[in-house]
Amino acid sequence: MDKFTSLEGVAAPLKIINVDTDMIIPKQYLKTIKRTGLGKGLFSEQRYKDDGSENPDFVLNQPAYRNAKILVAGDNFGCGSSREHAPWALLDFGIRCVISTSFGDIFYNNCFKNGILPIRVSQEDLDKLFDDAERGANATLTIDLPNQEIRGPDGGKVKFEIDPFRKHCLINGLDDIGLTMEKKASIDSYEEKLKRERAWA
Repeated sequence: MDKFTSLEGVAAPLKIINVDTDMIIPKQYLKTIKRTGLGKGLFSEQRYKDDGSENPDFVLNQPAYRNAKILVAGDNFGCGSSREHAPWALLDFGIRCVISTSFGDIFYNNCFKNGILPIRVSQEDLDKLFDDAERGANATLTIDLPNQEIRGPDGGKVKFEIDPFRKHCLINGLDDIGLTMEKKASIDSYEEKLKRERAWA
């Protein structure tokens, strides 16, 4: 998993509440277990018309937001089913951070396991960030995870809270496997001891 320390990039405003995981990545894209290639399916029912052409009105199709790294979204983002393909699709598109007032619990947990930082902020702070994001590509946000703050284009700052363990994992690029591998020496030592003491097993 890639480390997450700081991120500077364009933030796309998605002023929709209750965005569920089926909207993020529709069911027809769930046939794969690969984490790559899902970016094309991200919000596909909103990004594309029935004939397959792009919907120019959808935010991620607008020139200013095609390379967005941050998503500023309405309340209850990532609700619905537990599909891990949702954070995979965001990450494959290039989005490393989602900011909202609240998240679906399973989606929130899956983000951390895949190197995406979900940030909870107050409605007042979210409104300010929407204002920043609506300025387009000329107004980037900076996400500073070590200092737990979001910096706007005009120098404004929004502080955010994060669980210390999850912060440690993101900064060091540790998913569940990485956390296990940190204990490799102890695991190897235990296995060797087990072989000596229970050679018959």
